[in-house]
Amino acid sequence: MRVASDIGGTFTDLVYLDESTGDFVVGKSSTTPKNFALGVIDTLKKAKLDVGKTKFFVHGSTIIINALTERKGAKTGLITTRGFRDVLEITRANRPDLYNMYYTKPKPFVPRQYRLEVQERVNYKGDELEPLNEADVKKAAQYFKKEGIEAIAVCFLHSYANPSHERRCGELIRQIAPGIPVTLSCEITQEWREYERTNTAVLNSYVLNTAQHYLDNLEGNLSDMGMAKVYHVMQSNGGTATFEMGKRAPINMVESGPVGGVIGTAVIGKLIGEPNAISLDVGGTTAKTSLVAGGNPRITTEYKIEWRRDFAGYPILIPTVDIVEIGAGGGSIAWVDAAGALRVGPVSAGADPGPASYGWGGDKPTVTDANVLAGRINPDYFLGGEIPLKVDVAREAMNPVAKAFNIGIEEAAMGVIRLADSNMVNALKLVSVRRGYDPREFIMVAFGGGGAMHAGALTRELKVKKAVIPTDPAVFSAWGMLMTDLRQDFIKTLISRTDQIDPATITSFFADMEKQALDLMKEQNIAENQIKFQRFADMRYMGQEHTVKVPIPSGRLEKKHIPHINERFHKLHEHSYTFRLDTVVELVNYHLTAFGIVKKPELHKIDKGGLNLKEALKGERSVNFDELGFHKSPIYERDLLPTGKKFSGPMVIEEPASTTVVFPDQKVMRDEYGFLHIENT
Repeated sequence: MRVASDIGGTFTDLVYLDESTGDFVVGKSSTTPKNFALGVIDTLKKAKLDVGKTKFFVHGSTIIINALTERKGAKTGLITTRGFRDVLEITRANRPDLYNMYYTKPKPFVPRQYRLEVQERVNYKGDELEPLNEADVKKAAQYFKKEGIEAIAVCFLHSYANPSHERRCGELIRQIAPGIPVTLSCEITQEWREYERTNTAVLNSYVLNTAQHYLDNLEGNLSDMGMAKVYHVMQSNGGTATFEMGKRAPINMVESGPVGGVIGTAVIGKLIGEPNAISLDVGGTTAKTSLVAGGNPRITTEYKIEWRRDFAGYPILIPTVDIVEIGAGGGSIAWVDAAGALRVGPVSAGADPGPASYGWGGDKPTVTDANVLAGRINPDYFLGGEIPLKVDVAREAMNPVAKAFNIGIEEAAMGVIRLADSNMVNALKLVSVRRGYDPREFIMVAFGGGGAMHAGALTRELKVKKAVIPTDPAVFSAWGMLMTDLRQDFIKTLISRTDQIDPATITSFFADMEKQALDLMKEQNIAENQIKFQRFADMRYMGQEHTVKVPIPSGRLEKKHIPHINERFHKLHEHSYTFRLDTVVELVNYHLTAFGIVKKPELHKIDKGGLNLKEALKGERSVNFDELGFHKSPIYERDLLPTGKKFSGPMVIEEPASTTVVFPDQKVMRDEYGFLHIENT
C-alpha cells in the first residue's frame, strides 16, 4: 500500500494505491481543527485500509501555516549580530501599497526584549573581522532560560558565506539550555538578504514545537494502527522528506498541502501531451493556482505569508512552488461592505460550522450555498449523499445579500458565483499573464471539491486551450503526493561576474553541494543510484536587483560553456521582462536540487466496455448558466460516461465529491484515463 493524506481547511483527504491490484481508493472526512491527526485517522478507518501493509505514507498538512497565521507558535527569542537587533522591525523600505496612508509594517514574531545582540562579525566574503564573543552568547542563553523562552533562532550577518560563528553559538546554547530547540539560519538557508534570512530562522523556531508535537502525535496514532515507520511529509518545494526532516526544518512544510496538486498537474500534463498547464485547486476555504511550464512547476524563494496588496507579509527564504492563494473556496462567506459593495471571502465558514446549507449552525451565505441555489449542486448527492444539503436554509442565508441590492435570491446567488469566478480569474492571471505567459497556450487542470464546478466558466473567461478535470478531483492533491520524489534544495550565494569567474569555481561549488545532498539523501534511506541532481543559477545584469533562474549543465564546466549559459540567461530575461541588455552578467546564487527517486504508481486506462450516455443519465434540473440564463440541463453520473466521444453542453456531470458544470457553448469528452476535457466551441 502507498498512502497519501492531505489536510485541508474543510476536509481531510486520503488516496491510497494497492500495488497488488493497481487500484486507487479514496477517502474523505471533515477536518478536525482541535486535533488534525484525528481527521487523518478517520479517513484511514473510513477507507478500511489495511494499515499494516503500508510501505509508503506521505502527509500534507496546514498545521504550519495555521500556527503562523493564528499566532499559535512558541515564545521565541533571537540572537543576532550586534547592530542588527531591529532588522525584523525595519523590514524592507518598499511598500506594497504606496499611497495607503494607513499602512503599518508587519509586527515581528519576536518582541524587541527577546531580540539580543552578540559581538561577532564576518564580511560578505566570509572573512572573519571580529571573533564570536562567547560570553555574550552564554549571557543571552541564560536570559532566555529565565524568561521562559521556548525556542531560539540564531542569525548572524553574512553567515551564508561563513557559518562558523552560528554553529559555535548553537553549540553553546545547547550546552546551557539543552531543553530549548534552536534554529541556525545557516541550516535553513545559505542565501543572502539579512531580513529574509532572519525572518525565516525566526519562523522556523516559532513552529518547531508545534511540528514536533503534531508529527509525534500522528506518528504515535499511525504506529498504534500497525503502520511501520514509513512516514514522509510533503514539502513546499514539491518534494517529500521524512518526518524527522520535517521536525528539524518545519518551515519547509508551510505550503505542504497545496503543492501536491501542482505536482499532480505536471503529471497529468505529461500524460496527455500538454506540458504547459495551469493548476486550479478550489477547496472549502481557498482557491489556489500555480503554473507548470514545460512540465516543471515554477519554484521561487520570494514566498511571503499573509501578503496582500496593502500588507507586506512575512518573507520565507526557502524554495517554494509559486502558488497564488485567495479566499474564494466553497466555504468563503459573501458579505456586503460598508460602501455597499458585495465581497466574497477571505473569511470562510470552514469545517465548523460550514456553509449554511450543511445545517450545522452556519447562517452566513457562502459560495457553496450560491451554487446550490443556482442548481449546480445536487443537494441530495453532496459528498455522495453523506451531507444532505438544506436548500431552504441556503435561501434564508442568502436573503440579506438579496435585500441589500433589492434583487431576487437566485440573482444574488449568481452574483456571489460571478464574483468568486472573477477573483479566481485574477489569480490565474497573476501566475500566467503577469509572468509573461499566454493562457491560450496552456490547459487548466481544475480540482478540489469546487474546481470542476467553476472550471467551465473560467475556461470561457480566460480562453485557455481546455480545462481538464482529473478523476477523483476532490482528493487530487493527495493523489499528486503519491507522484512526488524526495527532494532537497541547496542554495548558496556567491556574487561574481560571468566574464571573470573561473568555471572550475562553479564546478567546485556544485560539487560541494552535491556531496552534502548525497549525505542527506542517504540519511533518508535513498540509494545512491536513485539520487538525481539538477543545477540552476540565479543570474542578473550587473547593477540590477532582480534575478532570473537559469539551468546550468551538469558535470565539469569549462570556458566554452559560459557563453551558452549567458545566452540562456538573456532569453529567459527577455521572456520575463521583455528586454535584454548588452552588458555584464552576474551569477548571484547557486541552486542545486537533489531528487531521491521513489517508485510511483502507474495510471491504468479505464475499461471502455458497456458504457453509453443513456445509462449515465440520472435526470435533469434547471441550472443557472450566468448570462446564458437558466437551462433544463441533463445530469450524468461521471463513472458511467462513455469515453472518446464529445458531447455538447449544457450538462452537469456528478460524482460523489465533485460536480462538473459544462456550459451550453462548450463540449466535453471523457478520455481513456477517465479525465474530463472541457473546450469552448
